[in-house]
Amino acid sequence: MTKLNELYRCKVCKNIVEVVLESDGILVCHDQPMELLEERQLEEGGIKHIPLIEKKEDKVIVKVGEVAHPMEEEHYIAIVELIVNGKVFRKFLNPGDAPVAEFEVSGDAGELKAREYCTVHGLWPS
Repeated sequence: MTKLNELYRCKVCKNIVEVVLESDGILVCHDQPMELLEERQLEEGGIKHIPLIEKKEDKVIVKVGEVAHPMEEEHYIAIVELIVNGKVFRKFLNPGDAPVAEFEVSGDAGELKAREYCTVHGLWPS
């Protein structure tokens, strides 16, 4: 069973899919079940991976890591997401970009959650 906002990765091509509608089905790519990306917890490497959230007026800035994460060709932050009151904001990053995403969020932002996907170390929540 898939759940809303879960991320799955193909073990063959590394394609990533986000669930937008829950289902009893199984996600498949290259004739193989896709792997669910579990959110990592504080552990070695967290200092460069945990998303930090900063609110400024109608903007929310998400910086990846207390120490800036490397943004190299084979090791970089590919996706930064901000979830606000059930709405998902997403920014795609490329090697060479700063590991930062800025989102315009008007009104009462309520509870904020961020997460990022590192091409080497997986999915990390705020």
